[in-house]
Order: sequence, then structure tokens, then C-alpha cells
Amino acid sequence: MASIKDVAKEAGVSVTTVSRVMNNRGYLSKEVRKKVEKAIEVLDYHPNQIARALQKNQSFFIGIIVPDSNHPFFSDLIKYVEISANEQNYKLLICNSLEDPQKEAHYISMLRQNQVDGIIMCSHTMNIESYQKVDLPIVSFDRFIAAHIPCVGSDNYRGGELATEHLIQLGCKRLLHISGPLDLDVLSNRRRDAFVITCMKHGLDYDIIEGAHNKLTFDYFWSFITENLSPDKLRTYDGIFCSNDIAAYALFIYAEQQGIRVPEQLRIIGYDYHSFTRMLQNPKLTTIMQPSERIGKTLTNTLIQMIEHKSGELINNITVDVTLIQGDTT
Repeated sequence: MASIKDVAKEAGVSVTTVSRVMNNRGYLSKEVRKKVEKAIEVLDYHPNQIARALQKNQSFFIGIIVPDSNHPFFSDLIKYVEISANEQNYKLLICNSLEDPQKEAHYISMLRQNQVDGIIMCSHTMNIESYQKVDLPIVSFDRFIAAHIPCVGSDNYRGGELATEHLIQLGCKRLLHISGPLDLDVLSNRRRDAFVITCMKHGLDYDIIEGAHNKLTFDYFWSFITENLSPDKLRTYDGIFCSNDIAAYALFIYAEQQGIRVPEQLRIIGYDYHSFTRMLQNPKLTTIMQPSERIGKTLTNTLIQMIEHKSGELINNITVDVTLIQGDTT
């Protein structure tokens, strides 16, 4: 089996240069890169990952804990995290907490036992103190945990503001927000804050229906909406902002079944614009896009930067811009 020395000899460069090409480190000319890549292909060279891990005292595995990988947003996010990790020679271990604190704690313990180099936390059912005790690099999605744990999230406040202002500009006078659970200090609840403040600024009446828990399936949101919004109550609103696209789609189906025309009688906005939303054609949801590709890459790059100590300074929290996507429901 070919070694890195064989690749260097074939390409006519040093072993260090081959290593830099493989790890995408430092400046190298296109000609040198092509020579090394051709040598790797000719020799069918595969780096010894075990030896590399022992040399650097790393496993080159990172973990990601999500509420449910079956949810379209987290499915998209995992894809982009894996792509970004693979580009930097890391492998990904995926854990589904299913919003169970005990399962989440078990997965954190399992990842530590398997000596992952770091964890991306997208599930937040445990108390903050539990995360602070984990002696591994951690990056959080959508929740501030501690000063030494960077947080990456979309601009949830601006997203709620964009959605509410859009409904008001279209003439809506009686607004409703269907939120997630408000008992956790997660950034997604800033959508609710923006909704309330924007309605108050315009002097409009509003209501909020809080999610009992953040289940992520269509069946859950269908049951939740039909149990909390009678047909008569639904007819009192002319604009509804939902905390996610699955809830918005369930609401659209329910409204249509009750003979309420969307958007003529009721305007609906969601939040996410993930693969499920992009697949929908009837209707095309009006929604707030939080870019899962950029978030996934930012989470991964931030974690690897911490793992490899590329920065001696504390890595700041990162907020990703959101965009209003106009569809058929407003």
C-alpha cells in the first residue's frame, strides 16, 4: 500500500507539501496541487487515519445531537455539517435526542466515551449547567449556554419582525402567533418577542398560542392546531405567523377544510424554508428562510477551529441573516 512518502516522490515534492495539500493548509500553487492530486490518484493513496489520529491525539470524529433527524430542517442541517466536516477530514456521529433529557445526557456521555473531538448541540432539553460540565469543545445551535461555548443561530428577532411587518403591510388587523415552548431560553423565542413588540408598535390586537412542547411532526402540529383553534376562533384572525413551516402547512390545510380561503381571508407565514417547504407546490408557503447551509457550515467550522486551537481568543457568537420568501399564502 502506497505511503505519503511514495506520493511525495511521485509528485516530486516534499512530504510536508503533500500533507498541506491533503489538509488544505497554507498557500500552494495550482500546479503543485495538481501534481500531488495526480500522484494520489495514480498510486491510489489512502491516508492512514488511525496513525494520523494517534499522531495528533485526535479521533477526527465530531458528534451532533439533534431533536429529530427526520425533521426537514435538521435533516438539511446535518447534511451541510457532514459535507463541511468531510472537507476537513472529520467524520460525523449523529444522535437523536427525541427531546428526552435522559437520552440527551446519555448521548453526551457516549460521545465522550468514544473520544469525539467536539460536539454540536442542536437539542436543548437539559439545563444549562449540565452542558457547562462537558470537558469538550462544544458549539450550540440557537441557545446561549456559557461564555466559553459559541452559539450559532439565525437572526430570530429580525425573522419575527419581518413576518409580522409583512402581515401588517398587507392589511391584517387581528394577528396570531403560534409559537414553540416559551419555557426554554432558546433564540427561536425571539420570534415571539418581535411579534409582540411589532404588534404593539402598530397598536394591533394579537394573541399567542404557545406550543406545549416542541414536537416536530406534522401529526403533532395538526393535533395541536385543531385542539387549540376552533373553526369559529380561527375566523377571528386575518393573519397568522407560525414558528415553523410544518405548523404553517398544517394550519393551511385546516383553514381550507373549514372553508377559509388563503390568502383572501387568512394570511399565513411560516419559518425555516427547508427542503420540505421548497418541495411544496400547492401552496408555496410564504416563510422566513434561515439558511441551513450557512448555519451548518458555520457550526462545523467554528467547532473545528476550537478543536484545532486555530484561535487563541474566544470565538464569538454568530448570527446568520434571514430573508422573507414570498409565497402563495400571503
